[in-house]
Formats: sequence, C-alpha cells, structure tokens
Amino acid sequence: MKDDYDLMKQKVHQSLKLNLSLYKEAQMKRRITTLRDKHGFRSYIDYFSACQKDTKLLEEFTEKLTINVSEFYRNPNRWDVLQKKIIPELTKNKRKITIWSAACSTGEEPYSLAMMLEEYFPGLRYQIRATDFDQAVLSAAKQGNYQERSLKELPAALKKKYFTSQGTIFQVDPSLRKHIRFERHNLLEDTYPRDVDLIVCRNVLIYFTDEAKNNIFHHFNKALTKGGCLFVGSTEQIFNAEQFGFYLEDSFFYRKQ
Repeated sequence: MKDDYDLMKQKVHQSLKLNLSLYKEAQMKRRITTLRDKHGFRSYIDYFSACQKDTKLLEEFTEKLTINVSEFYRNPNRWDVLQKKIIPELTKNKRKITIWSAACSTGEEPYSLAMMLEEYFPGLRYQIRATDFDQAVLSAAKQGNYQERSLKELPAALKKKYFTSQGTIFQVDPSLRKHIRFERHNLLEDTYPRDVDLIVCRNVLIYFTDEAKNNIFHHFNKALTKGGCLFVGSTEQIFNAEQFGFYLEDSFFYRKQ
C-alpha cells in the first residue's frame, strides 16, 4: 500500500501536472513537510486537499516547490563569456537569434539577455521565449519590478540605462518587453520548442533526479538548431555531454554537435 506521501505525489501529478517523482525526494519532501507542519496538518493528503480548496495555500505550495531564486547577471563572469564569445559565434552568419530562457522565475534572466543584446549587439534581431511552471512568478516577471538586491551584479551602466527607480523598487524599461514572450511551461511534461539558437536554463536542474535531467538534456538538444548552445548553472555541468549530442564549448556552455 502506498504511504501518505506517495499518495499525495500522485494527486499533485493528477491535479497540477507536476511529477514530484522526478525531483530529488529528500529535498522536496523536506520542503513539503515544512509547509504541512506550518499549517497544522498531520497528513500530506489532508494538507494537499486543503491546498486544492484554498487559492492562497495552493499558490504558496506551488511557489515553494518550484525554485524561484534569481538575479540579474548571476555569475557575471559567465555572462561575460556569453557576451564576448558565445553570442558572436551564434550570430556569425545570421542577423536574427531565438533564445529560450527556461525556468526563468521572476524574469531577471530574460531581461538580462535583452539588455545585453540591446547594448552590445545593435541591429541584431532577437526573440526571447521566457518560460516557467509557476504562473505567479511569470506574472511578476511581466510587471518587471525588482528590489535593488536583485541588481547587485548588474553593470552600473545597464542599471542606469534600463531601470527607473521608484523608492526601493527598480522598474525595468518597458521597451525590453517587446522582445520577450512569457509563457507557462513544464520542463517535465510539455512539448519543447524547436529551432532555438540559445537555451539558458540555470540553477533548476540540480533539483531533478538523474533520470529527469537526462531526459531534459535530450529534449534541449532537439530544441536547438545545429551549432546552437545550452547555458547551464555553475553547479550543473554535464558529465559525458556527448551522450546527449553536446560538446563543451566553455565552462557551463554546451554546443550541439
């Protein structure tokens, strides 16, 4: 007989299309147990049943399960490689580029990409598809309002040029939005786009099981154009990248073979 937690995972999958079996169980169970105990429930099933009846509980549940930690130009030295090496190579023979910011959270990453392209690649046409599972963070991303701490790694010139401060809130220039399409997407369930030149998916894959990551890498490879590039987080290097059709271009950058 399935235990209480396994039954809850089944109901979460049926209701939210979120397969918790593909996340590392110790980390995920710890998060859910903290939420369950916080609201005074003794069983996981009772807690999730309450979430299904209460919008605020469900939003909190979804937010805690999907990892929403982001900032502009996170790990600046990697963005330097993106600007000076990767994008010039991707645009060597084309004047239009398609980028997918997967698991984009509250939008810092796609806006960082747009600022970089506007500032350092004038005349280049581009489209950024920014996706996340969590509808709440996508709504926040569309608003484009950020605390100053999110901008701590952003070059001062870009901060000055592309943000307007309103007290402690910094609003991103609305002109960047015309290049970004925010959409809900589940990396574990949904169909992947095609003909993408650059995929940026950072600091989310570490929460998935090896099986789930392997499937995602295969899907990413199919989504990319020939010679396209995958940019992952600083703790997410791909071992044996060749088995997924990639080779190492630079630290944390993998090019499709």
